[in-house]
Amino acid sequence: MLISARITSVVLICMAAGAAWAADPQPYNVELIGAELGDTRPVLRASSELISLRDTAPVAPFGLIERARADIPRLQEVLDSFGYYQNQVAVQINGLVPADPGLPPLLDKLGPGQKAQVEIHIDKGPLYHLGTIVVKGDLPAKDRAALKLDSGAPAVASDVLAAQARLLAALQEDSYAMASVGGPDAVADDNAHQVDVTFTVVTGPKASIGAISLEGLQQMDADVARSALRLAPGDPYKPSTIDAARRHLLDLGVFSGVTVLPAKTVGAQDTVPLVFQVQERPRHAVTLGARYSTDLGIALSASWSDRNLLGGAEQLNLRAEGTGLGSASAGLGYHLSVQFIKPVFPSPDQSLETNLDAVKESLAAYDQTAQTAGVVLRQRFSPLWSGSAGLSVLHDMVTQEGSTRLYEILALPVTAQYDSTGLEDPLAEPRHGARLSLAATPTQSFGASSLSFLVLQSSGTTYFDLSGDGGSVVALRALAGTIFGGSTFDLAPDQRLYAGGSATVRGYAYQSLGPQFSDRKPTGAKSVDAATIELRQRLFGDWGAAAFVDAGQATARGAPFSGAVRVGAGVGARYYTSIGVIRGDIAVPLNRMPGGDAFEIYIGLGQAF
Repeated sequence: MLISARITSVVLICMAAGAAWAADPQPYNVELIGAELGDTRPVLRASSELISLRDTAPVAPFGLIERARADIPRLQEVLDSFGYYQNQVAVQINGLVPADPGLPPLLDKLGPGQKAQVEIHIDKGPLYHLGTIVVKGDLPAKDRAALKLDSGAPAVASDVLAAQARLLAALQEDSYAMASVGGPDAVADDNAHQVDVTFTVVTGPKASIGAISLEGLQQMDADVARSALRLAPGDPYKPSTIDAARRHLLDLGVFSGVTVLPAKTVGAQDTVPLVFQVQERPRHAVTLGARYSTDLGIALSASWSDRNLLGGAEQLNLRAEGTGLGSASAGLGYHLSVQFIKPVFPSPDQSLETNLDAVKESLAAYDQTAQTAGVVLRQRFSPLWSGSAGLSVLHDMVTQEGSTRLYEILALPVTAQYDSTGLEDPLAEPRHGARLSLAATPTQSFGASSLSFLVLQSSGTTYFDLSGDGGSVVALRALAGTIFGGSTFDLAPDQRLYAGGSATVRGYAYQSLGPQFSDRKPTGAKSVDAATIELRQRLFGDWGAAAFVDAGQATARGAPFSGAVRVGAGVGARYYTSIGVIRGDIAVPLNRMPGGDAFEIYIGLGQAF
């Protein structure tokens, strides 16, 4: 009888609404009414088509009625998912329910532009809680903890489903490759407002890695690719290890994509064969770049790369950059570089990098013409930690305050890096996690001065995703550095430390902070520090904005944090493209230096940090 009544109501509405099918759109106001909706309110609003489509998808009167009718089960499902299983949802349009035969003619009588009044009444009802939680099957005790479900907790559907997924992931990580977790079977007690949940587990045998195949290789050497995997037949089957192997292949820089296809069944001797399907990137790449700042002018760059020079993922990178274009304070200059990287040298977690550089620049602090040759051995210790040790030789001709000197400098840089941002795409922006870099560089200078000194530098950034979707991100940056050995003027001018500019304190010209000569040109320092807080906000489409405050100091004597602090603040616009974000910032000094600029403008590709 109930079904017949519902069908009759629909027929009556259709008959009464005959002319409403082709009517003009019916504007309406909508209100969500309910006491103590709490966390359910934003989800209810997002799920209601009456609310979400009111302005973007106008409907005729009959369409409004159907939209109201469809909203009821949709909103009930939302409340169910939060654990309110005895909820009640009612919708009224001008005081009538959608099934009322009098509603279509009532809407048809509204004058042009007159809005209908829609009310969504919500009664959540009592909150159900979890009762008994049963796991059927032969489940290892250590894996049961992955459920993270407690009796008495709210019976939120997403929490129960997440527990099921966690349990399955834990079993697979425990080498039960073909494990299954059935259910959850939920039984509700409407009197006790309680839900009992049962999961059914089938573990199957523990498995190990079987034969490993590589498909899609064209110019890449198969032996090098296999070595980069850090995975071999007989290793325990663990999804985390398999995914790490996939990422190791991507890190070679040769592949645009890597997909892993495990066998669907356990084979002989409880092994699971793996197929790595790869797509090789174009072997050669050309990039063009440009940046601008009011202190350094325009810099234009071009680079050419061979991503697989000898077939073993060797990289050859050539880069040329012209600097100082259109700048009143920085003269014309260039930076030329040749870089060769040999991965899997000699082990999969190591790579060898050689660099040749030539630079000519005219800055506020000094003029320099230099050539550098260096070699670096890089080592990855874990997914989060890496390090390097190197040797570099610098032939350095520097002019400062009219005095030109030649320095020959030998350096042994040692670094350690930590990165928990979890980014695979180098163009992606970090939203969470942190990066830390520590460097110690014992250095010997010959020529104009014979001096041994040690440079210690550290920097860190961290990111907080306030909105959960990358729409609002707070980014923090801090750095500090100091030099032990000799006085400021015993050091080559380009070996001293400087602050000011986009990499430290925006709003102040490059190298301008810290001690100065009598003509207000920077001398350089032995200690620096700087810190930044920046809010990055997505606005609409591909556009975003930023607001930031930088602070820093540089001193010729003493440790970091002992000089005069300078503070800059600014705002910026962001435009997001497929090759990265285009950044435009304007910053002002909050405690301006004598003779300093009133503001600085920075334009470039990529975030400031």
